[in-house]
Amino acid sequence: MCIRSPVAVAAAFSRAQNFLLGTESHTCHDDHFHIISASGHKKRKHRASDADHDAPRKKKKEKLKQDIGKPQRAEPSTSEFRVTKATITLSVPPVFATNLRSGVEEMLDSMIMRYIPSLCGVLLAHSNLHFLSPTASISADCPFAICNVAFDATVWSPSIAMKLVGKIILCSPDHVSLLLHRTFNVSIPRHHIPQDVWEFEYGPAENDPEYGEGVVGSSVDKEGDTTVKYGDSESKSAEGEAIPEASGQWVHRVTGTKLGGTDGYLEFTVIGKTVANEMLSLQGSIQPDPFSEEHSTTQSDKSSRKKRAK
Repeated sequence: MCIRSPVAVAAAFSRAQNFLLGTESHTCHDDHFHIISASGHKKRKHRASDADHDAPRKKKKEKLKQDIGKPQRAEPSTSEFRVTKATITLSVPPVFATNLRSGVEEMLDSMIMRYIPSLCGVLLAHSNLHFLSPTASISADCPFAICNVAFDATVWSPSIAMKLVGKIILCSPDHVSLLLHRTFNVSIPRHHIPQDVWEFEYGPAENDPEYGEGVVGSSVDKEGDTTVKYGDSESKSAEGEAIPEASGQWVHRVTGTKLGGTDGYLEFTVIGKTVANEMLSLQGSIQPDPFSEEHSTTQSDKSSRKKRAK
């Protein structure tokens, strides 16, 4: 048995402790460095992936901001009818002082089937009426109540170059008249009818001995409406539509079929609008290129003058 002195034991213990501490600290230092480097690498990877992941989000947000800032283009309307929100200031008569809503509705009803410039069309109906203010104002000694109201307006507003279908009600050498939705008038002038395809065929004269003046034949169609075949040009059917055959009709030069076919409906292109007495009427064309200068009134007048000179 070897007995060492306390000094030697202490020195050996101190050397062993220093050795162990140095190794552990070195190991921990290496491990800590490895962990830090690994975690740092992983964090760098994670941050890079977060940046890549956040990139499309930022692009989307920037795109949304750009879209919000830019004015959106309105799609062109393909329908002649539209519903729009309208506001108007009305002076309601004092007779409606106890019921302003009834007075406003009556005043809006008086605007139906009239061309309203602010709406750019004919007002057909109104709905969802509501007042913009809970009170009405009276100016000085005027007894009329001034009300600001809003409503949904159903408007007939055909646009230029729109294609519509109307029923022929009258044919003449100068133009063709149509009725659109049994309400609105359409006129197609002669220079907007292809002369190389269609020609005007005159109807029977009033003093024609074959038919006689005032001789009228009638027939009943499938729907039970009586139509007039011959007679005065102002004769009308049961639906209130004039008969084109009385004054003549436009027929095809080759096949001889009349313009509009058997049912009398004709598709045309809107080339103009006319407002008279708060009513809107249309000017149409059945030319393949309706907006060409060749179909203008000046060109047609020149061509007619040349024909007359020849």
